[in-house]
Amino acid sequence: MWNIYLTRLTMSYNGFKTNDMFGPKPVEVGKEYDVQITELSRKGDGIARIQRFVIFVKNGKVGQNTKIKIIQVGNRFATAEIVNDSKSNQSQTENAPASADAKTESSTE
Repeated sequence: MWNIYLTRLTMSYNGFKTNDMFGPKPVEVGKEYDVQITELSRKGDGIARIQRFVIFVKNGKVGQNTKIKIIQVGNRFATAEIVNDSKSNQSQTENAPASADAKTESSTE
């Protein structure tokens, strides 16, 4: 009797793919997405969401709108890294010299 129960239990468990137990994922490994970091994890990584699916973003900061690249997708969450796109780098470099010039002008007067 127990053998039949264990066989049925094993068959029903093995009938599911472990990755499909939580449904389809809204992200794929290697693809890039535009997200907003909404909170921080306990480890200090940023947390973003795509269709309520949690994505841990390395070096992400709260309030940051950025492009990310998915590194790994698990059953309940994904991990990603920030993509260095030229737009964000340009805006940072354009702002830095302007503020430096303003400081030198005010100090010379």
